[in-house]
Amino acid sequence: MAAPEPVPDAARFDTARIDAELRAGQRPAAVYAEGLAAVDAALDRALDAGTPAQDVVAARAAAVDDLLAHTWHASFGDANGDIALVAVGGYGRGELHPHSDVDLLILLADDAEDRHREAIEAFVTLLWDIGLEIGQAVRTVAQCSEAAREDVTTATNLMESRLLAGGSALYESMQDATGPERVWPTETFFLAKLDEQKARHRKFDRTAYRLEPNIKEGPGGLRDIQMVGWVAKRHFGAQTLAELVDHGFLTDDEYHRLVRGQELLWAIRWRLHRMTGRSEDRLLFDHQRDLAVAFGETADDPNRAVEAFMQRYYRAVMELQRLNEILLQFFREAILEPSGQPVVRRLNDRFRIRGETLEIAAPDVFRRQPRALIEMYLLLARHPEVRGVRAETLRRLRDDLDGIDDSVRSDPEARRLFMELLRQPWRVASQLFRMNRYGVLGAYIPAFDRIVGRMQYDLFHTYTVDEHTLRVIRNLREFRAPEEGEGDEFPLCLELMADLEEPELLYVAALFHDIAKGRDGDHSELGAVDAEAFCRDHGLSSVQTGLVCWLVRHHLLMSMTAQRRDLSDPAVIHEFARTVSSVSHLNHLYLLTVADIRATNPTLWNSWKDNLLRELYHKTVQALWRGLDNPIDKEERIAEVQHHARRQLAAWALDVEQIDALWAELGDAYFLRHNADEIVWHTRGLLEHGDREDALILLRRETQRGSTELFISRPDHRYRFALVTTVLDRLGLSIVDARVLTSRSGRALDTYLILEASGEPITDEYRIADIRAGLEAGLADPERLPDQPARRTPRRMRHFDVPLVVEAEEEPEHGMTAVEVTASDQPGLLSKIARAFLAVGVRVHSARVATIGERVDDVFFITDSGNRPVDDETVQAIERELAHRISNPGAS
Repeated sequence: MAAPEPVPDAARFDTARIDAELRAGQRPAAVYAEGLAAVDAALDRALDAGTPAQDVVAARAAAVDDLLAHTWHASFGDANGDIALVAVGGYGRGELHPHSDVDLLILLADDAEDRHREAIEAFVTLLWDIGLEIGQAVRTVAQCSEAAREDVTTATNLMESRLLAGGSALYESMQDATGPERVWPTETFFLAKLDEQKARHRKFDRTAYRLEPNIKEGPGGLRDIQMVGWVAKRHFGAQTLAELVDHGFLTDDEYHRLVRGQELLWAIRWRLHRMTGRSEDRLLFDHQRDLAVAFGETADDPNRAVEAFMQRYYRAVMELQRLNEILLQFFREAILEPSGQPVVRRLNDRFRIRGETLEIAAPDVFRRQPRALIEMYLLLARHPEVRGVRAETLRRLRDDLDGIDDSVRSDPEARRLFMELLRQPWRVASQLFRMNRYGVLGAYIPAFDRIVGRMQYDLFHTYTVDEHTLRVIRNLREFRAPEEGEGDEFPLCLELMADLEEPELLYVAALFHDIAKGRDGDHSELGAVDAEAFCRDHGLSSVQTGLVCWLVRHHLLMSMTAQRRDLSDPAVIHEFARTVSSVSHLNHLYLLTVADIRATNPTLWNSWKDNLLRELYHKTVQALWRGLDNPIDKEERIAEVQHHARRQLAAWALDVEQIDALWAELGDAYFLRHNADEIVWHTRGLLEHGDREDALILLRRETQRGSTELFISRPDHRYRFALVTTVLDRLGLSIVDARVLTSRSGRALDTYLILEASGEPITDEYRIADIRAGLEAGLADPERLPDQPARRTPRRMRHFDVPLVVEAEEEPEHGMTAVEVTASDQPGLLSKIARAFLAVGVRVHSARVATIGERVDDVFFITDSGNRPVDDETVQAIERELAHRISNPGAS
């Protein structure tokens, strides 16, 4: 292996050249800035040439040290010991990235502030003019002591300080005044920093495995490495992590793992700063492709290169999380445990509880009996009084993980232990998360190891595949024992979960539902094959295995049916019920679907999706109870919904003959596609509106459909769908469902289910009034289509290019053509689609709108102007027209 490239001489701050240029009369700020730019350029080349990032980062700090010492001397000359320049924080550690803050403390003797005020102001101004990003404080020793006492972050920054120039005695006084003997003794400091880390992790939902992670602040990031260093310095006085090896708290192997992880994060961070020209610590989509190339990831598909780079990153931060946990546990035992021996309670020959932590009974337990690696998590699930695992046990686990081999995977006792864990009433998900973090889950199920850290380069899947999978299980687990308040949000899930006799089958299905992501082929089918082998190996019956495999194979069926099919169509419900075949299958699938959607993306779940799934669930239950050989027919459906509507209308004392006359005009399609509650609402409004020619606009806030409902009735017009979609787009609203019908007398009967852009129903009365006013203005002149609003595509969307695809399938039962439009999501897309339909001369009768991350999958039921299905030539014309409008935002 070739030796790493050293930092080149060109990356050192050339003070001799600086002095010469200053003597020649050049402007100081420009001279220093040019010198620093030359250093940065040389360090960029060094990093690209293979110089380790840790050397590059240290070299930049050293160069800035030289610059500051030079400018300090020019500003203060041979000032006596009453003032000092001190590096603090990350810069105090001797680390400096291109756009990181240069954190400085100007330390003053008690009576020195007035003497040096003008020189300090001039010095700081010069640093800003040079272009350094300065974070400075001017304090006396007493002020440092007071600030450190009040704030642990300030104490931490001062703890990492270095004297750059000025009075050394003054600096030593500050160190003494802010040391652990004076402020923040070790135990208090450790607890405060633990709380700080927990709060920081909560900001990132306690996971590093998001689409755009923060490499500094997120779990497993640079702060977690620094956390170890801070505690070590406070407790042991260790200046470097390497010194922890001498103290016996870090092995050589762990030290090198930490260094490797830090090296990768520093190399990424350096390049992020240079790419963006600012202190950027987020791995945004904007930079992931370029970083993948910079780190040598190549693939025919650029997305695969990004996924490979990000998997490398995620696996690195997982390793750093493990090390952070092990080392903080060591510190917890050394710092917080009472001096007396904690109570030890024997569990079995392999494990015991020491105080509140679990430990192995002998150092070689995992080596002698590798299945104990699985048993440990079963014991943790069974013993809620245990708060954690001893650091030495975690270290042995990591070192002996390779003991989980084929012989363990085929061991009946190991298999029993794993299934017993899934059958536990408590702490199942938390232990699976732990098993994954330490590699045990991937070692036991090798197919799972392939998805660890695997991201999908899209906006739909917020988490890596392994993180998402375990979140699905956690959601399912919470349906059995919800957090306070969650029972109100998911009452059906709680009811169904309580009735399941074998919830472990659902956990197994969740474990395998995405396990084949990243392989060539249908991940649902491939995952079902893996699930079948697992179930067979773990002693599940043929019936149990059949259920698990069916769930894996069909885990997307319910969400796709609910979001893309017309649930008012009895044929859709009958087809879905036939696939599901039993209420038991339906119950399991409903639970898995809700848990899956909620674990995919925090923004996906809303009341609209909740109500869609519940509507599909209840209608399918009715179909199954009725019998698959006895589906409801059209006339029966119409009679049923009219009967329920009449019962509700009786309370309003409306004229029965007027109701009959109105309903005769509405047509069969209307009653097939609306429920009784909607029919009552529309009937009252239509009868009150009478024969007026102006538009009837009805709006009601959140409905049983989980959205805000809009009903528009007016004389039919060819612009109607394009007009309404444009107006709603201009109002910043999302349409999730549209039913565009025409009465026998030629009057529009259009229903739109709308949400705010955030995905929530509109609940504010003033907002409702604004929407009504906007619609009235927009519909006042049906011959004029308003201009589409000019809006920029959101940053995240710009990095994805979903090819436009328009596919059609005739629906002979309805006399229409179903057209599915797939495209990149963008502002105003639905309005553009509506205008494309208008330009080609087709009529829209129904729309189901589904946005999945950066991808739109909308389904429209259309006919030609004579209400006949459209031909292939028309479909091709729609695609050409839509492509033109997408590529030309100004097209009218």
